[in-house]
Amino acid sequence: MRLYLEGNPLTEEEIREGLEKLVEDLGKVRKVLVVHTDYTRVDFTHLVARNLYKLLLGKGLEEFHTLNASGTHRAMKTEEFEKKLGLSREDKGVFFHNHEFFNPDALETVGVLSKEFVSEMTEGDLEEEIPIRINKMIFEPFDAIFFINGTIPHESTGFSGGLKIVIPGIASTEVVDTFHWAAVLMGIPKLIGTVDNPARRIINRASEIIFERVRARSFTLNMVYEEEEEVIPRALYIDEGYEGFLRAYEKACELSSRIHIKYIDKPLKRAVQVIGPEFDEVWTAGKGSYKLQRPGVMAKGGQIIIYAPHIKHFHSNPQMDKWIREIGYHCKDYVKWYLKKHPDFNKNVAAHVINVRGAGTFDPETGREEYDFEVILATSIPEEVCKSVNLGYMDPSKIRKEDFLDEDSLWIEPGGKYLYDLRRSGT
Repeated sequence: MRLYLEGNPLTEEEIREGLEKLVEDLGKVRKVLVVHTDYTRVDFTHLVARNLYKLLLGKGLEEFHTLNASGTHRAMKTEEFEKKLGLSREDKGVFFHNHEFFNPDALETVGVLSKEFVSEMTEGDLEEEIPIRINKMIFEPFDAIFFINGTIPHESTGFSGGLKIVIPGIASTEVVDTFHWAAVLMGIPKLIGTVDNPARRIINRASEIIFERVRARSFTLNMVYEEEEEVIPRALYIDEGYEGFLRAYEKACELSSRIHIKYIDKPLKRAVQVIGPEFDEVWTAGKGSYKLQRPGVMAKGGQIIIYAPHIKHFHSNPQMDKWIREIGYHCKDYVKWYLKKHPDFNKNVAAHVINVRGAGTFDPETGREEYDFEVILATSIPEEVCKSVNLGYMDPSKIRKEDFLDEDSLWIEPGGKYLYDLRRSGT
């Protein structure tokens, strides 16, 4: 099954017609699993999921299980599931499940990434086998599994979408830590907006091993959309199996590269990323920094201001939050020096703090760090806490849009969504 739908915009009727063809290709369907993106992604999953559900009812559907591909984000609440999927917990046969990445009983080990492969992908930084542990639900006797996610430029994988919904979506932390570290070694400026890179190769290889064990027919429903005042569906690429994931992802990246990159004419001295409620911790709001790190976008010494008064912590998981406070936000050179002293420190957190803080240098002899730009939080996290983790602080109550409308500044709303790049000849 291969069905690629595109439109400007893509209408709900066109989505439903495409899903009808998908469902027609199935036999009798009693029990299915839908793996979907979480509350941090504002997309059109609700249009896909609710129409899929209605169509499957006509095929004998009894159980419609959904699994939140949260990765290492917090769990979703019932009302968040309902909004995301366009379904109610009261609907016939609908069951909502959160992925529990910290719970070993929810995971199954399906293989390992070899020491040689891991070493190659991390430039020799990691030389160990990495176990591949995945949410065991995908091995249950479902008649079909549908993976719904979207593609936009992404700081750790080049683009989101494709097999990223499997890893990190429903994986354990070990392989997640590994691909995040591979991404950090390459660096956001070189990685974001690329289709093929070491992080994506780790995801693909681990997913290939996983799909060798999956018995149900598995379909990718890869969305591409724009986020303005509302979500505008642009494409839905439907394909089957591991190879189908790769094909649909590459097609989605082609379209995403055309609509998700915004160009500016000169480096910015100040940029305010106005972060929406879907990013409710610095862990996810850090996208406000990531999307401005292409070379030349920020002037030397410029300020990236993450404006999000609703954010109160770095991570909603207490242990992850504790680790972030322990290490603070630093450049790659500092973090690699820190990891030599603390080799068991969580690599996922180490990658996060580098990605947010951005490019810089560190001299271990003097302890001096220098950065290409500043990262400033305008959140509900107190000033003393921001400074303790090596980030700047602004009082969010004193930030006004009119103060950032000059030619050297950029007010970005919604923030953290689009990738910015410096206009060059031919762009």
